[in-house]
Order: sequence, then C-alpha cells, then structure tokens
Amino acid sequence: SRLWRRGAAALEPAGRAVLITGCDSGFGHLLALRLHRLGFTVFAGCLCPAGDGARRLQREAAAGTGRLRVLQLDVTRARDVLAAKELVLSHLPERGFWGLVNNAGISTFGETGWLSMEKYEKFADVNLLGSIRTTLAFLPLLRKYKGRIVFMSSIIAYFALGNGIYSMTKAAIEKFCDALRLEMKKFGVRVCIIQPGNYARSTKIQPPVSAEEIWNELGEEEKAVYNKEYVQERANFFNSILSEGSTNGNEVVDAMVDALTSPAPKARYMVAKLKEKALVFVCALCPTIVMDSVLSYALSK
Repeated sequence: SRLWRRGAAALEPAGRAVLITGCDSGFGHLLALRLHRLGFTVFAGCLCPAGDGARRLQREAAAGTGRLRVLQLDVTRARDVLAAKELVLSHLPERGFWGLVNNAGISTFGETGWLSMEKYEKFADVNLLGSIRTTLAFLPLLRKYKGRIVFMSSIIAYFALGNGIYSMTKAAIEKFCDALRLEMKKFGVRVCIIQPGNYARSTKIQPPVSAEEIWNELGEEEKAVYNKEYVQERANFFNSILSEGSTNGNEVVDAMVDALTSPAPKARYMVAKLKEKALVFVCALCPTIVMDSVLSYALSK
C-alpha cells in the first residue's frame, strides 16, 4: 500500500513554507539551500545570525527570489521560538505552513560521572526540549495545513559508546516522536524521524576531543578513580570513531527532502553504513547481556 502511494504525484513545493532549526552548519544548512532551490519558502533558524553559515544563507537569499529568510532562533529560548512563529505567520505563502524540521542539536564526549549536572541540563534543553518547544509552538499551523514534522535523531539512540548524554537525548526524541506520530495521524500530519549514522566529519557537530581538557574539568573524586592514561585512551578511541565519519551530508539531506515531499513518507529513515545498520539490528534483537558484552569488548579495544 505504501509503495502504491509513493507512486502518486509529487508534492508541489511552490507556495509552501518550511521552518528549519540549526541552519548555521551541517544538515540544517544543506537542507535550507536544497529546499530553497526546490522552490519552498524557507525560514532558516540560526543560533548566530552574524556567523559564516547564516551569512552564506543570506547571500543565497539575496541572489534568489526572496523565498529564503534567515532568522535568529535559539531553541532553548521561548521568546525566540514565538518570534519565529510570528515571522512565519506574517510571511506565510499561499499554500501555508508545510513543514517543521527539528534539526538543531549539540554533542559532546564523556563518561557519565565526568559531566556536570549543568551540562546534562544544557543537552536536554537543546536536543530534547528545544525540539518539543518548537513543535508545540507550530503544531496548530501544522494541523491546519496537514503538514510534516521531521526530527533529527541518530542511530546512537540504540546504543552508547562514550557519549551517553547525546544517546540519552536521541532516545528520548524517538519516544516523543512515536507518541506524536500516532496522535497526529488523525489530523493528516506526518511525523518522520531521520536516523543518521556517523556523519561527524560532515556536520562538525562533534570536534575532536582533548584528553587534557577533559582531565582538567574532572573533579577530585573522579581523578581519584581514573588516571590520565585512561582518559587519553578513551579520547583516542572516540577520536578514531569521529575520523571514520562520512563527509557526504547530502545523503542525509536526501532523506529529509523525501520526508517532506514524498506522498508516503517513512516513519523512520536510517541513513548509515551497512555495519552501522547491522549494529542497530543486533542491538534490537539480542539480550542486553549480549550487547553489554559486545560493547564492553569494543571499548576495551
């Protein structure tokens, strides 16, 4: 049935508005440019409107038809979200508000006890509550126009390898989307989740970590348990994973575009290497004790 629906006429982008968060760089930046070229009216939310990424988007908007607008949007601030909604309402094209892409996110490295409570709160506010905050603000418009909501998750929602804080927020997003998808179905609103694999080199969401900086930020109790050599080993391990990341962010953007334009979008788009997909599959099927053994072995190496 889904394959049959996908054969239906493609969506007409002209006259439809999409708001994207986190357009300073990475997937959000690439998606804003892609949707603008397809003919959508794009509202590109940037944390730093004076930054390089925002300026590039502004140059694109100046050279085009005025369908791309860059706006200040910190998803942790309710007033920014409300101001974004007011801007969208005042410049809504004829076919209305079609899509919200919750892309903004941050990442870091560190074992559970190495991170402060303030850092946990910050990550929850950006990666989880930020997406919820924007979704709640734009939900009335999305219901009215029977639009789409796209969330940026990750395969790391299924397992953690040194970045449990990031994994935690993505797992929470998955459950929020599961509830929202079922609730919005009766309104004709589609909810899609994008699950990229390792695209660290493409998005720059996670710069290489410094063992020295991690050690200096540890409290005395943690330093009494761990030593510098252990921290260095963990940092080297994590940096080696980052170095293997794909540089082709357009693969993920293709999935995001499909989620916004397909007559029958998928609930989940997993964009990852075969071995990453296999790891997710194993995590879903194997008992926890087996996966703990596998991941512990990987970390020990």
